Amino acid sequence: MANRIAVSSKIEDARAYAYLQNLKTVFPQSGLQAASVVSVYTIDAQLSPEEVEHAAKRLANPVTESFSTKNIPAPKSYAYAIEIGYLPGVTDNVGHTAQETVEDCTGWKFADTEHVYSSTVLFLEGTVDTKQAEAFARELHNPLIEWASVYAAGKSIPVVVPKVQLGTVATAVDEVTLDVSDEELKKISTAGIVGPDGKPRGPLALSLNAMHVIRDHFKTLGRNPTDIELESLAQTWSEHCKHTIFADPLDEVEGGLYRTYIKGATEKIRKEKGDKDFCVSVFKDNAGAIAFDDEYLVTHKVETHNSPSGLDPFGGSVTAIVGVNRDCLGFGLGAKPIANTYGFFVADPNDTTELFRDETKTQQLLPARRILEGVVKGINAGGNQSGIPTPLGFVAVDPSYRGKPLVFGGTVGLIPRQKGSRKLYEKNAQPGDYIVMLGGRVGLDGIHGATFSSVELSKGSPATAVQIGDPITQKKFSDAIVREARDAELYTSITDDGAGGLSGSVGEMSKESGGCIVDLEKVPVKYPGLSPWQIWLSESQERMTLAVPPQNWEALKQIFDRHDVEASVIGEFTASGRVIVRQSGKVVMDMSLDFLHDGRPVEKQKGKEPVRNNREPSGNEKTQDLSATILSMLSRPNIGSSSFIAQQYDHEVQGTSVTKPLQGRGRVTADAGVIQPLPHSQKGVVLSHGYTPWYSQIDTYAMAAAAIDTAIRNAICAGGSRDYLAILDNFCWSTSDTPERLYELKEAARACYDIATAYGTPFISGKDSMFNDFRGYTAAGEKIHIAALPTLLVSTIGVVEDVNKSVTLDFKHAGDIVYVIGETDDELGGSEYYSMKGLVGANVPEVDVKKNAKAYDALTKAIQSGLVASALGVGRGGLAATLAKSAIAGKLGLQVELSKLPGNAIRADSILFSESQGRILISVRRDMQKEFEACFAGVALAQVGKVAEDAAVSITLQDGNFKLPLSALTDAYRSFFTHW
Repeated sequence: MANRIAVSSKIEDARAYAYLQNLKTVFPQSGLQAASVVSVYTIDAQLSPEEVEHAAKRLANPVTESFSTKNIPAPKSYAYAIEIGYLPGVTDNVGHTAQETVEDCTGWKFADTEHVYSSTVLFLEGTVDTKQAEAFARELHNPLIEWASVYAAGKSIPVVVPKVQLGTVATAVDEVTLDVSDEELKKISTAGIVGPDGKPRGPLALSLNAMHVIRDHFKTLGRNPTDIELESLAQTWSEHCKHTIFADPLDEVEGGLYRTYIKGATEKIRKEKGDKDFCVSVFKDNAGAIAFDDEYLVTHKVETHNSPSGLDPFGGSVTAIVGVNRDCLGFGLGAKPIANTYGFFVADPNDTTELFRDETKTQQLLPARRILEGVVKGINAGGNQSGIPTPLGFVAVDPSYRGKPLVFGGTVGLIPRQKGSRKLYEKNAQPGDYIVMLGGRVGLDGIHGATFSSVELSKGSPATAVQIGDPITQKKFSDAIVREARDAELYTSITDDGAGGLSGSVGEMSKESGGCIVDLEKVPVKYPGLSPWQIWLSESQERMTLAVPPQNWEALKQIFDRHDVEASVIGEFTASGRVIVRQSGKVVMDMSLDFLHDGRPVEKQKGKEPVRNNREPSGNEKTQDLSATILSMLSRPNIGSSSFIAQQYDHEVQGTSVTKPLQGRGRVTADAGVIQPLPHSQKGVVLSHGYTPWYSQIDTYAMAAAAIDTAIRNAICAGGSRDYLAILDNFCWSTSDTPERLYELKEAARACYDIATAYGTPFISGKDSMFNDFRGYTAAGEKIHIAALPTLLVSTIGVVEDVNKSVTLDFKHAGDIVYVIGETDDELGGSEYYSMKGLVGANVPEVDVKKNAKAYDALTKAIQSGLVASALGVGRGGLAATLAKSAIAGKLGLQVELSKLPGNAIRADSILFSESQGRILISVRRDMQKEFEACFAGVALAQVGKVAEDAAVSITLQDGNFKLPLSALTDAYRSFFTHW
């Protein structure tokens, strides 16, 4: 019989307040008046009443909480109660922690079939009917991962045990017959292998050509593939893992886009830098690394988790951030995560459009607001609970992200160059090393994650592809690795269990040693009944794989035991040239490494230039009321404050922040950040980002060029230098295999090569995510296809010599002189200005790398000479938004005259809202004027005005002038997310 502990607050409960405010905001017409929360822990183990009582005392804070082991305490008067918990098999982090607490205080050792499950009971007071209570429940839970029950007042709340029941341990494997028609092969690839229950398991996402190759290969072996072999090939050859679109020939680019334009750019830049090359490890490990100083390297990696975030935004985003944390831990022999970054491309959270994955309208997409709330919460949990600061991030909004959001998580790491004579940034599993899996256990969560991420979101998208990360477990083994095991030299290689689970990690590490043999019955599982292919492919979180020499195993095990981290030997690395997997002694997979990793057929891709009919709007379509337009611009989510996110994320936890995510007295969201990794060194790391997906509507070459230019410009403004700046590329494309999209991808990749080589900024890491599409149905039952804008996120990482010379965006002192660097041209195509008018335009901003490089180098010289008070790149929203942000941040006024700016922009709206690249807004102390201007010989530099005490922004143009109160600008800037 299960036992239940209910814990309620004796003081004002912030959780109850948050629930109440959320429901009253979403349902303003309801009669809801009050809410209270009870935390419930259901113990599915045979504990004595005394043990349950003892556990309850540990689970409740005696000062602020009370508990009950008999019933769930309810308010004297309430209308309805809603209980919400996780579905069977979904990771329950609170329940897991509670289980550890119960074990610690009672001495009871839970069996594999015994667990503690958490749930929350919300009591609602006021005039609430059944229909409203059920609507509240739908708002508060995600049916893909959670269950919810509604109880009227006075009705007993039963004990719910969400136990996974899969039956007996499944050791059998299925043979898959591929000697079928092409139509049947396509069906197997699209829907998946049909299981014993007659249902397909989920997409393999293999091309017909790949299916033919697999069929022919096994014909030569005289047998059919097993299900685990076919699933392994699908995972290993997936677009998500092999990046096939970037790897294979496309038109004239025979070497593929990656090798030609991304890797090719880095190779050229490194060769030109010669002795000044700061790259140490690129394109060959879980992250890229550059030299920080003579003793340390800094690493960076940015990942996406788009498809899962479209189904469960919290689980998708928390997995994104803890997953990229593990990429950091998996670099070399283990880098310490020292900073997280994030980026959310989402739909307008006020968009109430109802969308469904299926024609019967039973699989509804979460509302846009719920998606943003969920992804924000997930990055919060992953970073804050792991003790990793989050100094930088952004939110971008466009209707094209309504079907599938783009969720980015990045992690910066720090690792010593070597320990004694051993280079810590190199690794190599050896034959005879134990295969050790550590961290979380294996369950059904995350199965088909790699193949799911290689296809569009639709009704066939598997719920098992969703995972929920456990930051606490990961924090424990992160400390064990970085603080003890790595420097004790107890293992030879390490990687994370990400896409494909053990299939991915062990399969990749086997290339180092030359083979492996794995015994699946030795893999710790969350519950019995998993099939071999499920154990092998599961992407259950918080797991890493190590190669451990046998003589080091006991010492390593002691370290992990001390940190309360489960570690198990599950096999051995070999030099057999084969991946052999057994279940209880029976071989269920036997495949050559060559075929597994290199057998995928090369697909010749063809692009086609899309036909576009973009035009510039006529004069009467442009604005006349500039003051109102500026205020409207600042109130848009792509321009306005996202401080509600930064305020949730801890950026001070490791004590490394130099500049802050919200800058100035007015707390304006920053585009770059500087951290100081080592307290004894004045050297710092500069981070920034750049993205301009809206330009893709006109020209993807221009989009990619502007994204790189923006990222570099933002880093330069914070104190970085082109001489010591590396970049990361993260492509997110939609309908990615159509000729038109392939052509656009080729153009964007070509821009990456051109701009990166011109600026001398090498790519050190990157990732692509294809098929960011949604195909489903509207509330009216009509078919709908939503394709995300072709998007490139560019991230930078560089080293600054002296963090004391870092620069922020806020105006500092009245009387400081204000300059604009660069030329302002009539380039409103794809701008926020046109977007707010429902237009696209044709004059997309173009990047002049020669002019911009000269300007950026001049600014670097001025900053290093201590001549710059503030700097902010002119980006989305143009000069008007930039002027307003620096004034708001400094809480100071501004007087500028913009009629004589360099460039061809003549109209007032072009001058204010053009998004011409390469421009920077600068403020300089008056006594530094001459020295500052001397740095900019041959650079377009315009002195436009001064910082003022007057709390207003005054702008003079050729046709007149206008004045906006600083209070009005500030209110507009903060307005969009005011109630978040």
